[in-house]
Amino acid sequence: MDSLTRLDDIHQNHIRLTKATVSFDDRFTLSEIDWTITPEQHWVITGPNGAGKSALAAALAGIGDIQSGSIQGLPNNVEIVSFEAQAELIAQELKKDDADIMDVISLGTPVSEMIFDHCQDTELAQSLVEKFGLGKLLDRAFRKLSTGETRKVMLIRALANKPDLLILDEPFDGLDVDTLAMLQAHLASIIDTVPMVMVLNRFDEMPDFITHVAYLDKERGDKDRSDNNSGNKKRGDKQSGDKGRLKLTVDRLDDAAFNELYQLLHLKTTDLSVPEADPTNKLPALDPSQPLVKLTQATIQYGDTVIVDKLDWTIERGQHWQLSGPNGSGKTCVLSLITGDHPQCYTNDIFVFGFQRGNGESIWQIKQFIGYVSTNLQWEYRVSTSCKNVIISGFYDSIGMYTKPTDSQKKIADQWLELLGMQDRADQPFNKLSYGDQRLLLIARAMVKHPPLLILDEPCLGLDDINRQLVLALIEKICQGSETTVLYVNHHAEDQITGIEHYLGLEKNN
Repeated sequence: MDSLTRLDDIHQNHIRLTKATVSFDDRFTLSEIDWTITPEQHWVITGPNGAGKSALAAALAGIGDIQSGSIQGLPNNVEIVSFEAQAELIAQELKKDDADIMDVISLGTPVSEMIFDHCQDTELAQSLVEKFGLGKLLDRAFRKLSTGETRKVMLIRALANKPDLLILDEPFDGLDVDTLAMLQAHLASIIDTVPMVMVLNRFDEMPDFITHVAYLDKERGDKDRSDNNSGNKKRGDKQSGDKGRLKLTVDRLDDAAFNELYQLLHLKTTDLSVPEADPTNKLPALDPSQPLVKLTQATIQYGDTVIVDKLDWTIERGQHWQLSGPNGSGKTCVLSLITGDHPQCYTNDIFVFGFQRGNGESIWQIKQFIGYVSTNLQWEYRVSTSCKNVIISGFYDSIGMYTKPTDSQKKIADQWLELLGMQDRADQPFNKLSYGDQRLLLIARAMVKHPPLLILDEPCLGLDDINRQLVLALIEKICQGSETTVLYVNHHAEDQITGIEHYLGLEKNN
């Protein structure tokens, strides 16, 4: 009896996935996963985009429909931090009253409520608020925070809830260098009490306390190709699409196996060729003697809070810029001044693409010269349209397709899909893809018209090594040309682009 009791205790302390096939609606299926996590282990889940990394992490949080096999030993108190969970919170906040977009304090749920209404340890939460530098933001609306700041709120909520299992899906993306180091140090301090599972695409961000790595890969399921001349896919098609399989688990102490996995994830694509622009849809010519962008004493202020203070910045044709700064320093605000999306662009001295802002020009006259990629754009791109149409929409600067594309545009979109290795997904719905695959398509959308200014706000966020190297190589190719100026925003020094020689660093105003 005693031996049976001890065996039961062991099973309760182990998380076991046995031939587990888990479905996530009609989007994705984890197929026959065999995996055991013991209490003393800390895991990283990695693999290419679309392999099911986030899906496997979600399954450990009890999300998904188990079709066959079993998942046993999941603790009751599981906390998960992910882009999907973050986007869901933002979506909930967007449903609330946003009539007065100038008021960043009173709209939506305040940060203090988001944190302290969701924690078991108030003292720990308060300590983390100070460490993350959110003390001055507790009264601000959650939806008005920057991407990095919202991620910090999510992390504080999870850590202060004292979980029995902590699942972190790309926890370091979107964080500045100082915050990243602080978070890694805090995680290292709790490894003896909290088992952790992380989804990481960057091996160089893997904490020292990680003991094991799980590598997933993707495969295509069989299609139920019933006669359907209209081209509409049946429900069976959706359910038998992409699948993710656990291909390999590696003990970090096994140097040979670990190095092979590292090499696999650091493969680089060579001989890249960027598809040409649409010859039938040329942009209006710009005056070569004028700068693309000129900000004079640009200031962004909410009440008594100054985000950007008297910024002078000129971007000339052919100059490539890297914009950096800590979370909350105003990087995204400055970008939105250039694109015309910020309400205070009309109260500043801004010259873009031959237009002095506020003199009767339309926002579409400005946007036609810009390709843009950001996390906020990805959250806003919630329409149900095909992968191919997402790329084509870049010709029209639209979210979704409302104009019949030309044959030339369709051909260029097909070339981009082939380059990204997604030619077999041309008709697949964008909103059913993984986060990383969505980002790749939005980058193609931004590049498709070869705009005079390409704004890339953390373009590698959420991408694995292989796809990140592909993206960086594509950006480098564009920098080598003369028709597009690149404005590149990032936190990662290793993602610097050859050809970007101009740098602007923003400081956070205290």
